[in-house]
Amino acid sequence: MQLDLIDIRILRHLTRNGKMTNNELAEAVSLSASACFRRVKLLEEAGIISGYHCEIAAKALGVEFEALVQVSMRTDVERWHENFVQALNDWPEVVTARVVSGPCNYVLTVRARDLAHYSDFVVNRLHKSPGVMSINSNIVLATLKQAGSLLDLVKIG
Repeated sequence: MQLDLIDIRILRHLTRNGKMTNNELAEAVSLSASACFRRVKLLEEAGIISGYHCEIAAKALGVEFEALVQVSMRTDVERWHENFVQALNDWPEVVTARVVSGPCNYVLTVRARDLAHYSDFVVNRLHKSPGVMSINSNIVLATLKQAGSLLDLVKIG
C-alpha cells in the first residue's frame, strides 16, 4: 500500500492517541467521518495498523527494575534454541526477547519489582535454562527515548 500525507497524518494521530473516536480523528485530519473510517480500515487490512494497545506505567504497579540482558547459548546442547524459546513463555519478567547477531544469541528486556526479584530470576531460572552459557546484564538507569516514530522513515508517494 502506498501511503499519502493523509494516511501519515491519520497514523500520527492514532499513534499519539489510539482511543480517538473516528469523528475526532476525521476532524483532526480534515476528512469526512466516512472517508476517515475507510482509510483506517484500509490501513488495518494492509497490516500497517497492526493493533491498538494500552500503555502501562510499570512504576505505578511497583515494577521498578529494568535490565537489558544478553544471553549466549551453548550451541552443542540439543534443541538449545527451541528449549529457550519455550522457557521464555514461563518467564513473565521477560517483556521482550530478540534473536540477534553478534557476540550473543538473544537480547532480553527484563522487568522486576526490585534488584532482589531480578537476582532471583537470573540465578534460579534464566541461568538454569538448558544451554545457557553466559549472561550479561545492563541495568537501565534512565530511558531517554521510548518510541520514535516509524513514520519519519516512510517514503510518501
